[in-house]
Amino acid sequence: MCGITGWVDFHRPLRKEQKTIEAMANTLNLRGPDTSNAWLEDKVAFGHKRLVVVDPKGGAQPMVRRHQGKTYTICYNGELYNTEDLRQELLQAGYSFESHSDTEVLLTAYIHWREACVEKLNGIFAFAIWDEEKDHVFLVRDRLGVKPLFFYKHNEGILFGSEMKAILAHPEVDAVIGDDGLREVFGLSPSRTPGHGIYEGMEELRPAHWMRISNSGVEIRRYWQVESKKHTDTLEETAENVRSLFVDTVQRQLVADVPVCTFLSGGVDSSAITAVASNYFKEQGRGQLKTYSIDYEDNAKYFKASKFQPNSDAPWIEKMRDAFQTEHHPCVITHEDLYDYLSEAVLARDLPGMADIDSSLLWFCQQIKNDVTVGLSGECADEIFGGYPWFHDEKMMNQPTFPWMSSVEERQSLLHPNLNKRLQLTDYVQNKYQETLKEVPHLDGETGLDKKRRELFYVNMIWFMTTLLDRKDRMSMAASLEVRVPFADHRLVEYVWNIPWEMKMHEGREKGILRKALEGILPDEVLYRKKSPYPKTHNPVYTRLVTEGLGDIVKKGNSPLFEFFDRNELKKLVETNGDSFKRPYFGQLMTGPQLIAHLIQVHTWLTEYGVKIK
Repeated sequence: MCGITGWVDFHRPLRKEQKTIEAMANTLNLRGPDTSNAWLEDKVAFGHKRLVVVDPKGGAQPMVRRHQGKTYTICYNGELYNTEDLRQELLQAGYSFESHSDTEVLLTAYIHWREACVEKLNGIFAFAIWDEEKDHVFLVRDRLGVKPLFFYKHNEGILFGSEMKAILAHPEVDAVIGDDGLREVFGLSPSRTPGHGIYEGMEELRPAHWMRISNSGVEIRRYWQVESKKHTDTLEETAENVRSLFVDTVQRQLVADVPVCTFLSGGVDSSAITAVASNYFKEQGRGQLKTYSIDYEDNAKYFKASKFQPNSDAPWIEKMRDAFQTEHHPCVITHEDLYDYLSEAVLARDLPGMADIDSSLLWFCQQIKNDVTVGLSGECADEIFGGYPWFHDEKMMNQPTFPWMSSVEERQSLLHPNLNKRLQLTDYVQNKYQETLKEVPHLDGETGLDKKRRELFYVNMIWFMTTLLDRKDRMSMAASLEVRVPFADHRLVEYVWNIPWEMKMHEGREKGILRKALEGILPDEVLYRKKSPYPKTHNPVYTRLVTEGLGDIVKKGNSPLFEFFDRNELKKLVETNGDSFKRPYFGQLMTGPQLIAHLIQVHTWLTEYGVKIK
C-alpha cells in the first residue's frame, strides 16, 4: 500500500519541478515509509511513497513499461486480489512479466484493455497511468472508495494525491475554505458530500469513477454502479452464495509477502473474518493467526449498556480466541493517549474527524504495526446487510434527511447567529440527501417501505460507508498499516444489494442472512450475538480531559473557533460535559465528550492548517 501524488500540465514543462513533486510526496511518508521515488516528463510528474506488501524488489514505482515502442508509467496505491487470474489471462494474450507484483499486472492490464481494465479489477486501488501513445493520463478509484484520490485544477493543469495534504504542499495552493466548505464541516462532518474536497478548488474523485486528462481537457465517467433486479435465489441458495463469496473474498485478501492479522472485536463481522482466516492459515501451513482487539483503560468498570451498545466485547473475544486458537493481543489505550492522539488524528485526516473514534483507531493501528503490516477488518457489513438501527426504525427511515444526521438544527445553534443565517445548514444537508436519492437505481415496480429501504441502503453505501472507509484508510495509513475490508468486495456488495429485506432479516434477526451463511463457521454463541458497534470509552477521566481541553481554549479566547461558534454555547458545553447538546452529533455514539473532542479537533485543524476563509 502506498501514497501517490502527481502533476499533469500540457502547457507547463514539469521536468524542472522535482523539488515540488518531492515535497508533495514527502507529506505521504507514513503511507509509504519503505521507499520514495519521483518520475518526471515534460507534461507529467509522479511522486510515490511505498509500503512494501508484495514483491519488494519487483514492485518498485513509479513503474515504467514499454509496449510497441510506446511508454506507459503507473503510480499506484492499492492491492489487487485477482492478480494471478489477470496474469494468466495476459500471459495467454502474449504478454510477459518481469516481476510477481500486482503493479506490473495492473499496468499490463491497462496496456491491453485501456480504460476497460477497471471492469476486470478486484481490489482496492487509486492509480494514475501516463499513456504516451494516447497522450493522456488516466486516473481511477476503486468501486466502493476504500482508497482515496483527491485532485485540484491548477491553472491549466491538474494536481492529485492520495491525501489533501499532498496537494496543499504545492507552493501555489492555499488552505482556503468557502461557504460550501464551511457547510460541509459544520453541517455534515465527519462525513462529506461525495466528490467534495472541502478546500476551495479541491475535489475528490468519487468511488467507481475514472478521470482522463488530455490536452483537450478533463473527462470524468462512472464505470460501476449497483444494479437493481429481482432476487430469484431461494433462502438456502442465497445463504450458500453469500458464504461462498465471503470465504473466497477473505482468502484472496490474505495474500501478502509480509505478516497478516485480523482485527477482532468479538462481533459477528470481525469474528467471521477471523474464523475464515484462521482456518485458511492452518490449511496453508502459515502458522497461528495473530488477532488484535482494542479497549479503554478501566472501561469495564464504567460500561453502561444501551440500545446501540448492548454489551461489552471482552467475553466474546475470549470465546473466539479459544475456539480458533489465535495468538491474541488485547490493546488497552489510556485516556491520556486517547486525548493526546486527537490532534494527530486531525493531521492524518487533514480535517476534523470522528473524535476519539479516530484517535483510538490511530493508536490501535500503531500497536498492530509493531508486529504486522497487513490487517483485515470488518467494516461495511452493517451497510450492506442492514445492521444499523435506521434500517429497522420506520420513523428514522422516513425522515427527510440522513438518519445519522439528526443534529443539524442543534449544530446550527452552536454557530454565531449571522453565520447560522448565512450557511442555512438544514437546507444544505437536506439538498445533499435529495441529490443522492436521484442517483438510486430503483427496481421497477418496487414501492412503499421496500423502495424506501433500497434508497436508504444506497445512501448508506454512498455516504456512511465511505465515511467509515475514509476513517479506516487515514488512521491505518498514518500508522503505515495496510487494512483490507472483505465486506467491501464489489462482488459481495452486488449480490447482497438485491437480497430482499425479509431474507436479510432471516428469523427476524438483524443481518440474519449473513448469520445463516456463517453457520458452521462461527460458534453459535458468537454467531447470534446482538450487534455492538466500535467501542467507545465510558470512563469519566476522558470526559474530564476533553472538557478541560475545550475549557482552556474558551478561557484563552484567541482560538479561531470563535470566528464561527458562539462563545456562550461553547461555555455551556464545557459546563455540562457536553450534555447541553441533546442529540448525537453524528451517528449513534458521538455524544457529549465526543462532541467536545470534535470541537477540539476543529480548533486544531483551523490552527495547524492556517485555514483561510474566502
